Amino acid sequence: MQISELGEFGLIDHLTHGITPQNASTKLGVGDDCAVLSYPDRRVLVTSDMLMEGIHFDLVYTPLKHLGYKAAQVNFSDIYAMNGTPRQLVVSIAVGKRFQVEHLEDLYAGLRLACEERGVDIVGGDTCSSMTGLAISITCIGDAAPEDVVLRSGAQLNDLVCVSGNLGAAYMGLQLMEREKRVFESRPATDVEAAQPDFAGHEYLLERLLKPEARYDIVEQLREAGIRPTAMMDVSDGLSSELLHICKASGCGCRVYEERIPLDYQTALCAEEFNMNVTTCALNGGEDYELLFTVPLTDHDRVAQLKDVKVIGAITKPELGSVLVTRDGQEFPLKAQGFTAF
Repeated sequence: MQISELGEFGLIDHLTHGITPQNASTKLGVGDDCAVLSYPDRRVLVTSDMLMEGIHFDLVYTPLKHLGYKAAQVNFSDIYAMNGTPRQLVVSIAVGKRFQVEHLEDLYAGLRLACEERGVDIVGGDTCSSMTGLAISITCIGDAAPEDVVLRSGAQLNDLVCVSGNLGAAYMGLQLMEREKRVFESRPATDVEAAQPDFAGHEYLLERLLKPEARYDIVEQLREAGIRPTAMMDVSDGLSSELLHICKASGCGCRVYEERIPLDYQTALCAEEFNMNVTTCALNGGEDYELLFTVPLTDHDRVAQLKDVKVIGAITKPELGSVLVTRDGQEFPLKAQGFTAF
């Protein structure tokens, strides 16, 4: 079906049909000029993220359902990084003439799946035409108790630096996809069988790239353990970049250890295949959407009991700078070499 057959409002009605609010804070969702939200005695958290075709994703190898799921998850991740809970999503999309209604149904299927899994309400948005490809702009609204909100600026001297999951996998997934895209484009159009990629053994890396999961489970573990991080961020642009953001905002330095940076076996193997330094990939790859946080030294024993969390270093005096200690004991200043928007 052509989008023009439905028109703007008909398209919105079609894509949002059946969405009903799941949160008490959603007083009115899709269907009016504005959503109506109510957050008595809570801090409201608001984040926004834009994904542009050709910059943030490539539709040659990104299924639209996966893209919708990822677009929601990356916004949830920002809310979790503030120690909050995502509640509502506002979704705006710009589409070119090559897209049909069925394409947007796939995109929304991914968005809705992510929201249903985390109990988030889609409460509005906008649609328009685009001359430059697909663009997705999402605003996520969440909440937290005033005493629970965690900023980047709270890290203190001798705090432990912790990170969830493992790093570098999404970046290596991207390298695989880009390599196979080049192979695909170099093949004759008639040689379909030869152009089929072989990703056997790399499934985990592709999942980390195409279907990331915001780490709500880490936030829940911290709450259950009675641990309140002093500072927290999600790892979207690379571990080095996020560490430097925390150090700058908190007025401190840090010391992290290469041997403690968590890596998946597939990531290490793939980095070797591409003749890349796996530590460089982990420090600068980005799009891992893990949580990087600091906790007081007194919480060491409790943090050590958390599943899928690793202590990788400590906060130091600002004059000592932000340093990576290599496996052989050498020290190098951390540099932000991950994704930059401009």
